[in-house]
Order: sequence, then structure tokens, then C-alpha cells
Amino acid sequence: MTILLDPTSEAVPAERLRAPRLPELAGRTIGLLDIAKARGDVFLDRIESRLVERGAKVLRFKKPTFTKPAPIDLRHEIAQKCDAVVEALAD
Repeated sequence: MTILLDPTSEAVPAERLRAPRLPELAGRTIGLLDIAKARGDVFLDRIESRLVERGAKVLRFKKPTFTKPAPIDLRHEIAQKCDAVVEALAD
């Protein structure tokens, strides 16, 4: 069992099932979301190179600021264009 902690200070932790993994990356479109924190782009550059090695197409996205959730239009665009997304959380 994997336990993930939510940094949003939930009073009662929510239980959520993990999304199923993609059976393979080749031919899939993976979105990389930079949340606009320092060095997140460095992390995503490395992730992008590894995904491309495995045959994935990569699309890059960036939030305007790390202090607020991604705008709904950005979330919608990612959902429409991508099979999966990786969000960079780095300082």
C-alpha cells in the first residue's frame, strides 16, 4: 500500500484510487506541466528526454504562477490533448 500526503491541509484525508497506468508510452501524448516553481523546468527537461526515448510525444505546459491552481482553460487543454500528465514539483 502506498500512502500519499496531501499538502493542502485536509481535515479528513480523502481516499482516492490511483489512475491506471498506460500499457505503454510509445505513440502516446504525455503532457508535462511546469507549476512555475524554481527548477521545475530542469526536472521536466529530463523527464521529457526519457519519455521521447520510449516513443512518447511530449507537450509542455506551464501555469502562470505556483500560488494558484492551473486555470480551467489550461486544465481543459491538457485533458483534451494528452493521454497522461506529469506535474513538476521542485524547488
